[in-house]
Amino acid sequence: MKALLITGDRSGSGKTSITLALAALLKKRGIVQTFKVGMDYIDPSYLSAVSGRPCRNLDNFALGDRQVRDIFSFGCRGADFALVEGVRGLYEGAEALDDTGSTAAIAKTLDLPVVLVVSAQSITRSAAAIVKGFQAFDPDVRIAGVILNQVKGGSHKEKATRAIEYYCGVPVIGAIPRMDEMQLAMRHLGLVPYREGAGRGDFDERIRTITDIIGRYVDLDRLLALAKGIPSCQKASLLNPSPEQDVRIGVAYDEAFNFYYADLFDVLPSLGASVVQFSPVHDRLPDADGYIIGGGYPELFVPELEANDRIREAIRDVSKNGTPIYAECGGLMYLTNRMVLNKGWQGRETELSGAMCGVFPGETRMPARRVVSYVEGVSNAQCPMGAARFRGHEFHYSEVALDPSTKFAYKLSRGIGIREMLDGAVIKNTLGSYTHLHPVGSREMFRNFVDGCRSRK
Repeated sequence: MKALLITGDRSGSGKTSITLALAALLKKRGIVQTFKVGMDYIDPSYLSAVSGRPCRNLDNFALGDRQVRDIFSFGCRGADFALVEGVRGLYEGAEALDDTGSTAAIAKTLDLPVVLVVSAQSITRSAAAIVKGFQAFDPDVRIAGVILNQVKGGSHKEKATRAIEYYCGVPVIGAIPRMDEMQLAMRHLGLVPYREGAGRGDFDERIRTITDIIGRYVDLDRLLALAKGIPSCQKASLLNPSPEQDVRIGVAYDEAFNFYYADLFDVLPSLGASVVQFSPVHDRLPDADGYIIGGGYPELFVPELEANDRIREAIRDVSKNGTPIYAECGGLMYLTNRMVLNKGWQGRETELSGAMCGVFPGETRMPARRVVSYVEGVSNAQCPMGAARFRGHEFHYSEVALDPSTKFAYKLSRGIGIREMLDGAVIKNTLGSYTHLHPVGSREMFRNFVDGCRSRK
């Protein structure tokens, strides 16, 4: 199997579109396993779709090095190619003076060669200075090749390529012209999730166009020549399913709720829990021993969620009965009394309000300030996730205003949470938080959840 990592010199370098297209092109030659650095849901939805295999997240803020290697090895089983997409610039991370949470840290942990995407708009020889600086900044990161993006023409490409190969000693394996077709549709939190856009003719055509462009301007054979050969790994993993599945957990999954790390659907079976998916937009609530409602864009489906009053009432009833429920971000919003979209948000001419589940007294409002942050904290034993230290991520554009008497299970030392660095609202065995947990990094918390579901049987 061959593996390499694609990263950028900055956010907006074009690495996401390029990695997406490379995964689609490599799939024509074999089985492709994709990975995404960082705590992110939307880029992985694209990479999963074009590769046909779940894209897995790698982040050494939320995960230990051993966990990163285990996820990588488990994901790569049966694959011919492994392609890792970085996050932001190569060295951006959680801190200023170390590489925690960065693409560089993952490259070193997995010992992968790096292809650096450089936005070369309006520069030629200076592109070599950028690459040289990236090489010198951390010699333990192996920059094996360069892809130039935003190239104006033949002279521009020739000068930048000659300078990089002469001064930096690495090949330029692609030079992509500046063109509008390389832009993917954006929304208030980033790219449109693949599940939402797929099936629209213009959307699907744009992805095909990007793949065709990258196929013309990046030399795939030279790219593969830079990749590292690694043996296929068949060792036992913590992600292998348990032989006995004695707990049934319902996981909300549809166009409104689809922000999940792929490993969740391996971690739960590894803990003895089978998964049944359901749609809060379309379905009735399935019988289960516990429920997980992840994040997503519920604010875009307020009328549809309100209209399915049968499932909203059922969720409220099982919560009152003490069935364990774990809800993250969009799931938390769904569990409040109502969701309100303010006049002016995304061009709205009037305010829109819709009834939600009413598990937590209070309401959700959109928009509020944009929050993107790593999270660190401790949970107490009076919640379905149990007492633990945890690291995670919060990413939202809403405000959840809960009743002043609300109890919280999470006390944060980093991040914002629901209010005043408190997160994880609790009522009976229901927990709702803005914090997104990685199911491998927080495996013991998910074990506590599954055990709590088991005890309710």
